[in-house]
Amino acid sequence: MFDFITEEHTMIQEAARDFAQKSIAPIAEHFDETGEFPIDTIRQMGGLGFMGIEVPEEYGGVGMDTLAYSLALTEICKADASHGTVMSVNNSLYAHGLMKFGTEEQKQKYLIPVASGEKIGAYSLTEPMSGSDAGTMKSRAVLNEAGTHYVINGVKSWVTSAPYADFIVVFTMTAPEKKHKGVTAFLIETDKPGFERGKKEPKLGIRASATSEIMFDDYQCPVENRLGAEGEGFKIAMTVLDAGRIGIASQALGIADAALEASIAYAQEREAFGQKIGQFQMIQQKLADMKTRVEASRLLIYQACLAKEASKKTGARYSLEASMAKLYASETAMWVTTQAIQIHGGMGYSKEMPLERYFRDAKITEIYEGTSEIQRMVIARSLTGLR
Repeated sequence: MFDFITEEHTMIQEAARDFAQKSIAPIAEHFDETGEFPIDTIRQMGGLGFMGIEVPEEYGGVGMDTLAYSLALTEICKADASHGTVMSVNNSLYAHGLMKFGTEEQKQKYLIPVASGEKIGAYSLTEPMSGSDAGTMKSRAVLNEAGTHYVINGVKSWVTSAPYADFIVVFTMTAPEKKHKGVTAFLIETDKPGFERGKKEPKLGIRASATSEIMFDDYQCPVENRLGAEGEGFKIAMTVLDAGRIGIASQALGIADAALEASIAYAQEREAFGQKIGQFQMIQQKLADMKTRVEASRLLIYQACLAKEASKKTGARYSLEASMAKLYASETAMWVTTQAIQIHGGMGYSKEMPLERYFRDAKITEIYEGTSEIQRMVIARSLTGLR
């Protein structure tokens, strides 16, 4: 249908679909119920190349493009959004940031093991009192007198994969008086003194995706582990989030796809008042609207993927395309899963079927990596040029 979807794209999509349906779907309910981290299947995903799809082969990845990543991630999330969350963070937030801003030495040490799936990466921007407004961070990084390392203190919150991460890209203040322009990024090794993980968050959805606070108490970070220059952290964070939003849009699409497919099947099988419920006009209307919104989301995601690929040559930002895709796909996922539960009636509300899990998982896509409100602000500012 689309000439930009190549045979290679189809192959990685099919490989992801096959693995997701055979290895992830059967265990998704268990890990959602227990909240355990599915380390074994995460490692398998790394072995299949899903943890570094856009990373060149010399750095442990498979060297494909953004569209390949989106197609694969959508398939993983159709089976379980928790697995997809770990995949998204590794690819979009961690690996993309290192590829774009890391030194050769940093790529060798911190990118190769994560892209190959041997290690797990994470990204930490949010703090207990600092979410969308990154300029109000309370954490601090102070360069020592010898100029050899930074001493980091503070607390970061809602860090995806933190309980199991080996390396974390952390954003903290080096010049708090400059607010956003005083943020700097660092590569943190989690097995060093001064680093501590907090309790795992008891979440509504994506429960198998481990999330926690992280604490720094006089953590010594070598100067060579600074990502970019001092004060470039906010620019790095926002650039990386553009890529991350394509990942979350793809996650939302996968959830919506799964809910739609389940609803179509149920409408064809369930009978009421002497006929299949899919013969009732109100059910038909729901299915038609669900399908239309899902496909509109897919096209917005494709557009964002192509814009990101074009940016590799032009250097242009693709914030508008990424935010539109993330906004529409996430709100579509929430709307579609709500309609899917309604179509399934009481069974949709029961944990015996995965609809309620899709519903719970969909909600976070409207919140993390920039809320829907933030996406609308980004879109409006892109249109008007006003701040």
